[in-house]
Amino acid sequence: MRTLALIGMAAVAAAGCGISKDKYDAKSMEADKYMKQYQDESGKTAALEAKVKDLEGQLAAEKKRQEATAQQLVALEKKSAQYEQLTKSLQSQISAGQVEISELRGKMTVKLRDKILFPSGSASLNPDGRGALDAVADAFKGLTDKNVVVAGYTDNVPTGTKGRYKDNWELSSARAIAVVRYLQSKGVDPQMLGAGGFSEYRPVATNETPEGRSENRRIEIALTAADYVPPVVDVPK
Repeated sequence: MRTLALIGMAAVAAAGCGISKDKYDAKSMEADKYMKQYQDESGKTAALEAKVKDLEGQLAAEKKRQEATAQQLVALEKKSAQYEQLTKSLQSQISAGQVEISELRGKMTVKLRDKILFPSGSASLNPDGRGALDAVADAFKGLTDKNVVVAGYTDNVPTGTKGRYKDNWELSSARAIAVVRYLQSKGVDPQMLGAGGFSEYRPVATNETPEGRSENRRIEIALTAADYVPPVVDVPK
């Protein structure tokens, strides 16, 4: 800008000193050319500054995304420690096909066949079932900010009118509650626990074969992130 001002002053001074009009006009046109070049360069500079600012914003967003990804990996590693502990503790039951453990997208699920937990048509835990649940309780004790949800499932065979449970809704729910109570008795925080019965309506195999019905009769224990925060209650003194 200072250069352009000097050019203008030089043109005025030249006019005052008797320089011809043609030369003055030529100098004026030259000054206009430089002014246009300066304006063009200023516009390019502003565009570059805007681009740099946009790139800085993108870099900041990418940094946040990478930090969030790192936190997720740390969380997954913590879940994997529980997965490894359970897998080691229940190795014999897993090898026998009585227990399955899976972990996907931050959710760990322990699936137990009903025959390892309960006698037929019953919700009373048998010794083998207690042993398997002891290992589950040991892995879950001391956890915070988690949900441990126990779900009961049956095949489509009716329970019969003479049994204790009038239908598969009652049986699946009673079995889930029995598992929850046992886990609580072994030190799992009851604020994390939940139970649900799904009867015969969520099969994982066909009910047309004995093998399929055996797969459908199961207990699933899911470990997920907590969605419940206990309220703070003032107790009157």
